[in-house]
Amino acid sequence: MECKNTKMTVHTSMKMCLLLCFLCVLLLYLFNEWSKTLRVNPSAFSSSRNVTILLWHHPFKTHVNLKGDVCWNLYRIPHCRLVDQRSMFSSADVVVFHNWELIYNSQKLPTDRPRPRGQRWAWMSFESPAHNGNLSQFANIFNMTISYRRDADITVPYGELLPKEDKKLLGEDNLQKKTSLVCWVVSNYRPHYKRSQVYTELNAIIPVKVYGRWTKTPLSSSALLPTISRCYFYLAFENSLFKDYITEKLWRNAYRGGAVPVVLGAPLNDYKAVAPPHSFIHVDEFASVRGMAKYLQELAEDKKRYAEYLAWKKHWKVKMGTDWRERLCKICPQFNSLPQHKVYSDLQAWDSAENTSA
Repeated sequence: MECKNTKMTVHTSMKMCLLLCFLCVLLLYLFNEWSKTLRVNPSAFSSSRNVTILLWHHPFKTHVNLKGDVCWNLYRIPHCRLVDQRSMFSSADVVVFHNWELIYNSQKLPTDRPRPRGQRWAWMSFESPAHNGNLSQFANIFNMTISYRRDADITVPYGELLPKEDKKLLGEDNLQKKTSLVCWVVSNYRPHYKRSQVYTELNAIIPVKVYGRWTKTPLSSSALLPTISRCYFYLAFENSLFKDYITEKLWRNAYRGGAVPVVLGAPLNDYKAVAPPHSFIHVDEFASVRGMAKYLQELAEDKKRYAEYLAWKKHWKVKMGTDWRERLCKICPQFNSLPQHKVYSDLQAWDSAENTSA
């Protein structure tokens, strides 16, 4: 009888254990489902809710239309809401401040307002550090950077490559229409800039056709690319030498214009990281300007070798990054993966990689 009771006790205990295990699993499942719907952190991102991006002031006083679901309608980026109503400050996930207005005092940071917990402030600039002003005043304020820099939190380059559906390549007939060896479009000429020094030395060896306000031969927007297309080489010289600072001078003027760019600005490896292989000529690749001039002359005379610098056009096309709305929409897909508690303690140091005028 005692043995039978013992068996019943063991059987009952096993049933109780199984029941407890089932209840534990059920509770874990219910808790997991409940936690999905609970908004623990106002800055937490999920695919079921919008991320609200507040543009504190429109860059350069150029207002862009933010009505409707801009990010989805224009760029197919879901759950991303762009607003410019400052009344929505308390509910915004990210507030974006354009540096130019802050530096030149036309706008101020809302430091007098209580900053919502979890809200991130983004510093945005597409100027080189030479024109960003004194950023030491912004220590320990911003959580994000939006810049052309590849190491920014949100990288928005001046241009980028997209696969090309039409495989048409620049033909021999187009090369025959080229009438100038080298051309350059420049408005702000400063003799002490490195780009000016390179131009002066180059022009003394081979002719450089110069357009722009400096030579009182400005080009309209409609005439710019057709004019450059008649040049074998285009001087895509930046106005300052900084990390990743590669502007429309390469992407629009040279690449879209159909000339092989001779570049000066960011280091050679920065160009290699973003530009098609064998599509540009960097000044730093030569021991002297005279050596570079000789190379350009020889290349222009050898149509087959010259055409190799344009071969990338068969597979790629250039997309320019010019719409402020697209730049802001790019925050949303990366929002959840960005560090929640990041703060730029020294924005000036981050921004100033080099400070040499070109």
